[in-house]
Amino acid sequence: MKKLLTLILVTFVLLINTLTLPANAADIANGQQIFSIHCAGCHINGGNIVRRGKNLKKQTLKKYGMDSMEAVISIVTNGKNNMSAYKDRLSEQQIQDVAAYLLEQAEKGWR
Repeated sequence: MKKLLTLILVTFVLLINTLTLPANAADIANGQQIFSIHCAGCHINGGNIVRRGKNLKKQTLKKYGMDSMEAVISIVTNGKNNMSAYKDRLSEQQIQDVAAYLLEQAEKGWR
C-alpha cells in the first residue's frame, strides 16, 4: 500500500511538472492595465458612456452574443459601429489579455 501511494504521488508530481500554460495564455494583470489605458474611457466599471445599453455586464454580453473569448477578441480587433478597432494599436496577445480581463470582470460583476 505504501509503495502504491508513493507511486501515485510521484506520478502526480511528474504530471503537474509537465503541465505548462500555452505560450499565448492570457495575462489578466496585463489585460487590466490595457483596459485602463485603452478601454476605461468609454467602459468605466463595465459601463458604456457612448451607448448605455451596450455595456460590458455579463447579462448584456450574453444578450448580444459577446460572452466568449472569440467574440470579444473579434470586436476588440476589428471594431463594430461606435467601437473602434484596435488591431493596429494592440498586439494579438494584448487583445487576448484584455478580452480575458473583460470576461473575468463581467463574471465578477465588475467589482
